[in-house]
Amino acid sequence: MDTTRVLAADIAAHEGAGVTVSGWVHRIRDLGGITFVLLRDRSGLVQLVYDTPPELHNETVVSVQGTVAANEKAPSGFEVQVAETTILGSADSDLPLSVNQNVDNVGIDAILDHRIISLRNPQIRHIFELQASVVKYFAEWLRDQDFTEIKSSKIIGSGTEGGTGLFSVDYFGDTVYLAQSPQFYKQAMVASGMERVFEIGAAYRAEKHDTPRHLNEYVSLDVEMGFIESESDLMDLEVGLLSHIFAGVARDHGDILEEYGATVPATEAMAKTPRISHDDAKKIIKERTGKSAFEINPEGERVLCDWAQEEHGVEAVFVYGFPRKKRPFYTYPEGLKTRSFDLLFRGLEITTGGQRIHQYEMLLETLPKFGLTEEGLGDYCKIFKYGCPPHGGFAIGLERITQKILGLQNVKEASLFPRDRKRVRP
Repeated sequence: MDTTRVLAADIAAHEGAGVTVSGWVHRIRDLGGITFVLLRDRSGLVQLVYDTPPELHNETVVSVQGTVAANEKAPSGFEVQVAETTILGSADSDLPLSVNQNVDNVGIDAILDHRIISLRNPQIRHIFELQASVVKYFAEWLRDQDFTEIKSSKIIGSGTEGGTGLFSVDYFGDTVYLAQSPQFYKQAMVASGMERVFEIGAAYRAEKHDTPRHLNEYVSLDVEMGFIESESDLMDLEVGLLSHIFAGVARDHGDILEEYGATVPATEAMAKTPRISHDDAKKIIKERTGKSAFEINPEGERVLCDWAQEEHGVEAVFVYGFPRKKRPFYTYPEGLKTRSFDLLFRGLEITTGGQRIHQYEMLLETLPKFGLTEEGLGDYCKIFKYGCPPHGGFAIGLERITQKILGLQNVKEASLFPRDRKRVRP
């Protein structure tokens, strides 16, 4: 049979024709006189029909030739009546985790312990199909705003965050560190004359958390922009950016949103995202919980997002004006406060950002207050010694925004191969 390979999603267009479909055996149903096999490929599922039971196990990789026929009971309304099967990759029958079951019935430890297999589950794989699109929308919108993508080193000699929470690495006998963020390099590229840059890359935090909201290695979506007047310009930028991301998700991945019972804010709703000071945020938390809030903890983040939904119709809120002691040394000061902000979305901080110090003299005055020296920061201060425009930026955690779009219980579900205090494999 001379056939052309088609994807499962395209079977309907080939009714009555001979085709080749290739993929993984997802499920086998032997009804005695006839056997139905669901085949899975990157596009979805297609039903195969055998007159005699095939010698196959779940997850065996096969190439099948047959004829497409209509069947209203098949997943797509069409099936392939099999003439020939070629086994491309055999699979053992002792799968450590069933790929074709609902993952709601599987604990997260089992899912992550058997990550190589669990990623085959369509429901889990859909997380990363949507996540890939989030990255795509992030980059395309920024490029449309004349931003340039950069790729910076993740091996650094000292920490621009102040040197805490860094993973140390032996580097030919010297101690270097894994970067917490591309902060140094983003600012250097703004000062180089590029003015507007973004980066998508790994970031590392040596923090001993073990919570559903933390990872020690994550993907950071970083933005830096020159010639701003205040942090308000950055909040404006992020509203436009997230509106584009959410619109793309709704347009292209409605099926995945439906599968997870999820929604995304409309553009009109994002435009209403409130902006409140850190002091006002603490007042709202106290009014709603009866507890004094010295800082905004996870409970406070949830309270503020509930408030924003009730008062403004969107589950997002910008909090600005954080105290200097709560922000990195490079954050632009304003008295005892700073020109910085967090964006809280559906009860979780997904963004931290703000205006940076760009004057060399101000930076030198600030360093001792944070126990830092110009020498200890290496080349960082040269960015400002030789002229740098007013600038600022922010970073979005890719796993966190994915988690909140889909309503996942644990951020580790949104990481392909999560790294935390206990997990460094697979």
